[in-house]
Amino acid sequence: MQINTNDTDNTNSKNKKDDLIYEELTYKINGVLFATHNELGCYAKEKQYAEVAARIFGERHLSLEREVIIGDSGNIVDGIVEKKVLVEYKAKRIVTKDDYFQTQRYLQETGLKICILVNFRDKYIKPKRIVRIDNWER
Repeated sequence: MQINTNDTDNTNSKNKKDDLIYEELTYKINGVLFATHNELGCYAKEKQYAEVAARIFGERHLSLEREVIIGDSGNIVDGIVEKKVLVEYKAKRIVTKDDYFQTQRYLQETGLKICILVNFRDKYIKPKRIVRIDNWER
């Protein structure tokens, strides 16, 4: 059996790094979230995480609008960073599909392209990038 090495040639494929939305900004946001988790651990309340994160955003010279009412629905997002990226904090045992649907609704209402969803209750946080789906209906 002979293996064709041309099947694994990736030289013409597009670099995935080029596809990331607000790559540098979301990297900085993740840094703030990790610093927040390092300071408070995994058993604080969501409001405590929001307060510490707001302080760290300020220290790192990133603008953050907290608890923003969006659209006519009266929904409140945890934060908007640099008027570009939503941040949504959770402090619960597990993140459910409803939490993902919630962030997608927020993206639809604001027209923003991306949201960072983080669950601080985990021992090791894993911020998730949620990208707005243009033809989304729920």
